[in-house]
Amino acid sequence: MTARRSLIRRTVLVAGTAAAALALAACGGSGHDMGSMDSSSSPSTTAPTSAPASADEHNAADVDFAKQMIPHHRQAVEMADLAATRAASADVKALATKIKGAQDPEIMTMSTWLTSWGEQVPATMQGMDMSAGMPGMMSMDDMDKLKKASGPEFDTMFLQMMVNHHEGAITMANAEKAKGQYAPTKELASAVVSAQTSEITQMNKLIGKS
Repeated sequence: MTARRSLIRRTVLVAGTAAAALALAACGGSGHDMGSMDSSSSPSTTAPTSAPASADEHNAADVDFAKQMIPHHRQAVEMADLAATRAASADVKALATKIKGAQDPEIMTMSTWLTSWGEQVPATMQGMDMSAGMPGMMSMDDMDKLKKASGPEFDTMFLQMMVNHHEGAITMANAEKAKGQYAPTKELASAVVSAQTSEITQMNKLIGKS
């Protein structure tokens, strides 16, 4: 009987030990599963959200504006340069100096933008007729007439041509304001509209005096 009781106690002890081992294994498996769930829901595995639009993004309208306004400004500067030796009116000379002083730096700014965008800066087209490509551009014939004029005749011709030139620039700038994306380009377009509208008013007054 004593041997039988000893055998029973050993059997119970082994069974209890096995049950405890199974319970620990089950707990360990559950913990691992929870860890897997935490890992799968961690930020590193979450799909990335769309990044906000970059402040320096530009579109085709910005590129077109810069590529067209550069030669447009160049012609205005060329016209303004003629006033130094051909104009009779001090007001016309002062206006020409103002136009050149504003538009030369804008040409440099727009050229820098095009370069940074990987675009080609328009080549200097002095002496070529570009009047069909942009509003307000003078034809080669117009420019030849202006170059041959002097005194009061030059003043009147310069003012009338520059009014038309400015009106074309304003048309181009308003298109950029409506369709452009690059903030600095749109700001420049707004500045062109403001400055050249004011200069048109000034030139019309000078035309009335001539």
